[in-house]
Amino acid sequence: MQYTHLGRSGLTVSRLVLGTMNFGSQTSEADSHTIMDRAHERGINFFDTANVYGTRPGETSTEEIMGRWFAAGNGRRDKTVLATKVYIPTGSWPNEGFLSALNIRRACEASLKRLGTDHIDVYQMHHVDRNAPWEEVWEAFSVLRQQGKVLYFGSSNFAGWHIAQAQEAARSQHFLGLVSEQSMYNLMTRWVELEVLPAARHYGLGLIPWGPLHGGVLGGVLRKQREGGSSRGSTGRSVPVLAQHGDTIAAYEKLCADLGEDPAHVGLAWLLAQDGVTGPITGPRTPEQLDNSLRALEITLDEETLAKLDELFPPPGPNGAKPAPEAYAW
Repeated sequence: MQYTHLGRSGLTVSRLVLGTMNFGSQTSEADSHTIMDRAHERGINFFDTANVYGTRPGETSTEEIMGRWFAAGNGRRDKTVLATKVYIPTGSWPNEGFLSALNIRRACEASLKRLGTDHIDVYQMHHVDRNAPWEEVWEAFSVLRQQGKVLYFGSSNFAGWHIAQAQEAARSQHFLGLVSEQSMYNLMTRWVELEVLPAARHYGLGLIPWGPLHGGVLGGVLRKQREGGSSRGSTGRSVPVLAQHGDTIAAYEKLCADLGEDPAHVGLAWLLAQDGVTGPITGPRTPEQLDNSLRALEITLDEETLAKLDELFPPPGPNGAKPAPEAYAW
């Protein structure tokens, strides 16, 4: 396993992040525990979850599944850098969501109870709250840190200027601020390169890409269709993507075949090669899928291959491959 620091912090995390969104919904509790055991065996120490995962009717809370796994002992909790999130409402009553000081306190306590732990390593805002002033948010977070209930803080789905706002507000309070930003980022969705990624690099945040395979579209969906296998990329939101970009995906899969690599592994390897990326989130539904994802760590994409990928999936803006404002100004 390869490791790096999470942003400018001293925290050491694996370059693949275990995403747990499937736990309790698409993956049984027993299989979820097996996947987490396998992750530790393979050296993955960074686990990402959220207080709303697995909370639809008929599902089991993902945090509770993880809490029962931690309770089994054998150093599971101590070996894990645990990240969860706050923001999305967990009920219909006022103050059961967003980033008021009241909800931050209640949501943190509820997550700690479900996870069966006394602290969260990285507590992430699932979205920016435009109605909560940063002074309120950072004061609430500082209390959690003083109490030892949270060690680091991160953001998710922030714009570049939200990151700047958050960091400057934290600086004014002599607070460490954010150490990570979790954004949708993959070969097909590169908008973060305009301002989010430059802001994250400037302020020392590690970028954690979610949706690294664009809902399965970059995971060899066309090949799987030809072979008669099931694929998430052939259903739901991916259908219109394939209808619009089918030729590009076909060319991508051919490029990967010429390299002798699986498209999913190339997609992850490309993210690992981007400056400022800590590590992409992988969301395995089976232990075998987790094992397969490790191949991405062994792939080094040369300049020629990176250039071909840029041709297939151009950087955003009319003057692509440049950060804002040059990308769209001059």
